[in-house]
Amino acid sequence: MRWFWIDRFTEFVRSDRSAGIKNICLTEPQILDYQPGFPVMPRSLIVEGLAQTGGLLVAEHFHYDKRVVLAKVGRARFHGHALVGDTLRYQAKIERADDAGAFVTAQSHIGERLHGEFELFFAFLDDSFPGDNWDPADFISMLRLLGIYDVGVDENGKRLVPPRRFLQAEAEAIGAPAS
Repeated sequence: MRWFWIDRFTEFVRSDRSAGIKNICLTEPQILDYQPGFPVMPRSLIVEGLAQTGGLLVAEHFHYDKRVVLAKVGRARFHGHALVGDTLRYQAKIERADDAGAFVTAQSHIGERLHGEFELFFAFLDDSFPGDNWDPADFISMLRLLGIYDVGVDENGKRLVPPRRFLQAEAEAIGAPAS
């Protein structure tokens, strides 16, 4: 099972920046069970949400040809708690990306208030590392659910289009010809 700590993307600019939201709900077990009587989003899951926000930006930068993993949190500074009823707004910006990895700065906000500041380092895994990869049809479905192709644009402002291999896998999964 995969967990997503982003509800949807609100901005996605290839090779530059992304933004998303996470609504903190009382019905989520990680909220109820974390600190009974104090419904707060665990900070580790906030970092994971930011890692997903930045990691998908890095993966798209490389046309999803690299297995991107969060390698290091260089800095994580929180300025308060994220409580039930809050909406976290995540922002990530690629500062550097090359074949060695990527450096992303990120922030979280609640309303207009700065909630956290982060420095995230991403690495790439080659095939010698065990672990499951995303099935391309499942991956494109997840990207669509998160709204990347609803808000995503390239460097020139042109709407992002899923990679052809994802569209083919999606078509095969539903038994339709690829468009």
